[in-house]
Parts: sequence; structure tokens; C-alpha cells
Amino acid sequence: MWKAIVVGTAALAIAGTSLVYAQQRGGRDGMMQGWQPNAEDLRAFGEARIAALKAGLMLTPEQEKNWPAFEQAVRDLTKMRMDRRSAMGNAPATEDPVERLRQRATALSETGAALKKLADATDPLYKSLDENQKRRFAILNRLAGPDRGGFRGREGRDGDGMHHWGPRRFDRGMLDMEHPGGQRL
Repeated sequence: MWKAIVVGTAALAIAGTSLVYAQQRGGRDGMMQGWQPNAEDLRAFGEARIAALKAGLMLTPEQEKNWPAFEQAVRDLTKMRMDRRSAMGNAPATEDPVERLRQRATALSETGAALKKLADATDPLYKSLDENQKRRFAILNRLAGPDRGGFRGREGRDGDGMHHWGPRRFDRGMLDMEHPGGQRL
């Protein structure tokens, strides 16, 4: 009889702790489940990325002169993307596929122009970097693939498109401060 009581109590204790653990954990992703960054979060992550890049490059005083133009181009690109994201969230989606195609073309043109400005601002900074700084620049921006010393390729370590911050939508490069996981250009 005592054996049955002890075994029953142990089984209830194990089952109870499992249920409590599962309830506290809140599912597969724990606290991050369903979390979407707000505008303040995105700005904070962006500022952190810019600061990390600058710190990682360890710029000389001569190289510092090229930093402000680069930083401003990054901020301009980010602002454009955040404004577009906000506008898309506030505007009703159009049912007309041709209009959606035109909107997409406009967005791509604007992004292309902003990326060209970023490339133009990056060029003098990048040319002033030594080989170690160039390598760190590529790695910190996730511009280097796994065969070039980067962290991982486009499809993630396992080829499944999953990264630390979730699906591939967060996979563009560090300069895209819209997403906390770092985005490729």
C-alpha cells in the first residue's frame, strides 16, 4: 500500500512540475513568442548596430572623417524603410493586382536610390579600411557568406531559413535597422 502511495505521489509530482514548466515557458519560443518589435525597439536595435559596427572597425582619426556620411546614409535608408512600413500598416491593401505591382515598383525604385546613396557614402570609408577592418566590416554587416568568413549563408546553418531571430524575413544585413536580427543588403 505504501508503495502505491509513494509511486502515485511521485507520478503526480513529476506530472505537476512538467505542467508548471510548460505553462511558465509559454510554448516553443518562451517570452519571444508573438513578440513584434515596435518603432522604439527598432530604433534602439539600429543604434546598437551602428555603435557595434563603429566599435568593431576601430577607426583611425583619418578614417573617422568618412564615418558621418556613411552613418547618415544608413539612417536615411532606415528612416525610409520604417516610414514605408508604417504607411503600409496604416493604409488599406489594394485589391487591384496592377496597382500592387506599381506600388512595389515604386518601393523598389526608392530602395534602389537609397542603396545607391549608401554605396556612395560607404565607398570612401571602405576604401580607407585596412584588410582586417574590411573583413570585420563584412562580418559585422553579414555581407560575407560562410565561404568568406561570415557567420552563415542565406539559408541559415541548416539550410532551413531559420536564424536566431526567426524566419528568413529577418535575413538582409546589419544595415537594415528595421529588423532586430540583422539584415542583408
